[in-house]
Amino acid sequence: MNVRRIVPNFPSDEEALAESSGFYGVLGFEEVMDHGWIRTLASADNPAVQLSLMTRDLTAPVNPDVSIEVDDVDAVHRAMVERGAEIVHPLTDEEWGVRRFFVRDPNGRVVNVLSHS
Repeated sequence: MNVRRIVPNFPSDEEALAESSGFYGVLGFEEVMDHGWIRTLASADNPAVQLSLMTRDLTAPVNPDVSIEVDDVDAVHRAMVERGAEIVHPLTDEEWGVRRFFVRDPNGRVVNVLSHS
């Protein structure tokens, strides 16, 4: 299993999304995705450096603290289930082209583990 990228998910009010995008724009981030409830920004010089601003996850019961893209989400899911980890959101194919699940880490953080379809 290989990690492709790690993206922190910062909670945001809907009213603060544009202001937050502008704030991080000063640091060199540009908008690369906007679903209304989640906006992902990436470094103009290094697109693998990203962060997301999230109001609330529309298809899951909680907002994840971090998103980790892996090369094989199904293998990671099996490994987490085998280890007895708490699956917070089941393995799901999302309409925006990712397959994902949420798992709680030992510190209580919710991790969105995903692969692009």
